[in-house]
Amino acid sequence: MMEIPRTLYPFDSHWHVQSGGHRMHYLDEGPVDGQPVVMVHGNPTWSFYYREVVKALSDSHRCLVPDHVGMGLSDRPSDNNYHYTYASRIADLGHWLDEVEPERPVDIVAHDWGGAIAMAWAVQHPERVRRIVLLNTWAFTIPPEESLPFGLKFCRTSIGAFAINRFNLFAGLAARVATKNKLAPEVARGLVAPYRGRPEQRLATLRFVQDIPLSESDPAWAPLAETENGLHKLVDKPIRFIWGRKDFVFDNRVLNKWQEIWPDADYQILENAAHYVLEDAPEQVTAGIREHLER
Repeated sequence: MMEIPRTLYPFDSHWHVQSGGHRMHYLDEGPVDGQPVVMVHGNPTWSFYYREVVKALSDSHRCLVPDHVGMGLSDRPSDNNYHYTYASRIADLGHWLDEVEPERPVDIVAHDWGGAIAMAWAVQHPERVRRIVLLNTWAFTIPPEESLPFGLKFCRTSIGAFAINRFNLFAGLAARVATKNKLAPEVARGLVAPYRGRPEQRLATLRFVQDIPLSESDPAWAPLAETENGLHKLVDKPIRFIWGRKDFVFDNRVLNKWQEIWPDADYQILENAAHYVLEDAPEQVTAGIREHLER
């Protein structure tokens, strides 16, 4: 954290103890009685990714931003003490939300794996969801005719796994290739800071890549298919997509799939933004989120 200037991440830390005893770090900014906005990050980001959204909304909204277990400033359990699976992430999100916002409907902002996790919780609890904003994400199984991008395929090999675990390949590489525009050095350092140091600091980033379900035999396939089959429960919610067109992972095929599922959603396409859409176009994304949540 010493590498992250307070001007970039000027927030107080809060902690939630999960059912397994692991501490999950989260932000809780803005008035407690303001409309709650839950922001769910993906891999290999953390709550730092939503810093500009929190700054923009915390004058009027309660901004709740967790770090998944093993990521950001949360605890780093070993494989023997925690199941690094999609199902665990869904359970963690629910356990935390049952404590911080058990009654009021929440707004959801989600990106990357965060979309799959947040939408899984949302289809299980549609009555607890008010509005949704999704940023370059997915929440459905991968069609058999599709394949992973080369970079993700490599990260799932034994050599790729070694490079992620030992040399922080995934977070470090993402900071270089997940944006169209080069990140400012202090921002790049902030994104990867929690994953530097010992290998256990980045175990979760490796397990997230390995958990991408490619067939029905993969552990994440069944809960992801269940999420996909339940997305119709959210069709009456106000939904907005803010989508970076230059994303080489979540490309036009993924966007087209979303448009088939929710044709009446609002789609804000940013032609010159990539996967880290919030880093490429922070002003446009934060303005789009605020406009949708306050409409």
